[in-house]
Amino acid sequence: MRLIPARRRVPLVAALVTALAASVVGLAGPTLIRPASAAAGCLVDYRVNQWPGGFTATVRVTNGATPVTGWTVRWTYPAADQRITNGWSAQVSQAGAVVTATNAGWNGSLPAGGSTEFGVQGTFGASNPAPTGFTLDGVPCNDAGPTTAPPPSTPPPSTTPPATTPPPTSPPVTTPPATTAPPTTPPATTPPPSGCGAAAFCDGFESQTGGTPTGAWSVNYPDCQGSGTATVDTTVAHQGSRSVRINGTAGYCNHVFVQATRDLAGLGQVRYGRFWVRHTTALPTQHVTFLAMRDANDGNRDLRVGGQNGALQWNRASDDATLPEQSPAGVALSVPLPTNRWTCVEFVVDGVQGRLQTWVDGGAVTGLTVDGTPTHDIDGQWLNRANWRPNLTDLRLGWESYGEGADTLWFDDVALGSSRIGC
Repeated sequence: MRLIPARRRVPLVAALVTALAASVVGLAGPTLIRPASAAAGCLVDYRVNQWPGGFTATVRVTNGATPVTGWTVRWTYPAADQRITNGWSAQVSQAGAVVTATNAGWNGSLPAGGSTEFGVQGTFGASNPAPTGFTLDGVPCNDAGPTTAPPPSTPPPSTTPPATTPPPTSPPVTTPPATTAPPTTPPATTPPPSGCGAAAFCDGFESQTGGTPTGAWSVNYPDCQGSGTATVDTTVAHQGSRSVRINGTAGYCNHVFVQATRDLAGLGQVRYGRFWVRHTTALPTQHVTFLAMRDANDGNRDLRVGGQNGALQWNRASDDATLPEQSPAGVALSVPLPTNRWTCVEFVVDGVQGRLQTWVDGGAVTGLTVDGTPTHDIDGQWLNRANWRPNLTDLRLGWESYGEGADTLWFDDVALGSSRIGC
């Protein structure tokens, strides 16, 4: 005769009460406990580097005891005028005094006790006090507050004795644990630079393993080799751990550049560019260049970005036309290149319509714009050449001084594409 388990003999009312109590526990558990257990014991380290009116900060987040997939870090700035302008290795936004950072696509998984870093750049007015109220997935970090949720409801004790099952007459089947062969290829540990977007070429120099740029970049010395040098720097970087350092010295023979080895002709005649640059000495009065691109429609002469009269300018090597014109009014419509901090420079050269535009830290620069209609003090000299239609074929970053002007520069997170990439 087959035995009917005792649990099937529970009266209907008692079964309904037990089921209802279990469903209440099931609803309460995930809502109250999961956020606390996901981030319990988390730590957030905020390290700032500031100058008058601006700052960058490296934020290191360390997870608690439970792995998370996809994270959100928040904090609050005490001063009303602290504003985030940029971020890397995370998606960063600000609403009022509260800053929210969510993971990038490649750093969203944090094991128990695992850490990751991201960075922010911002501005401030009178002061730049340290932020407060750090949270990971909504739970306070740095032992800043309780993370224990109320205990779930406990169902009433059952009035029915538990079912009994006779012991088995044969030992249970045992299955040895499955063994998994270790992967033959280690996972990638170098993420792509932040903010590549749809760029066709994007490099943060993280794949460089030696002191001299190789692989995607080669070092060249136009005209003759002097005392200018180009090296991989592991002590200064916009993000990651590497940049290219240019020791630029004065004098025509000391020109030095790193050139992208990839064939860039396939990008077409509408080319958007973005790079981060940091340098130590203000742009001089005389002409210097730190970016050059060969123009196949201008006898393979260079289209150049650099400085003159202390401000940024474009220069056309074939006829020495400048943008803006080097009048006091024209120079005033450009901007200097800030020293001792990272600056984002963007440009578009449209060889189809003969247009050009430049942005510095996300802001368009009036004096560095060619709109097709000659404007005195800006692009009047530039448009003296009829039907200017550049076709750029390469990219070089470095230093050319045609008289005075020595400088030390770092370049990082360089990108080219057919649409604006952004900072």
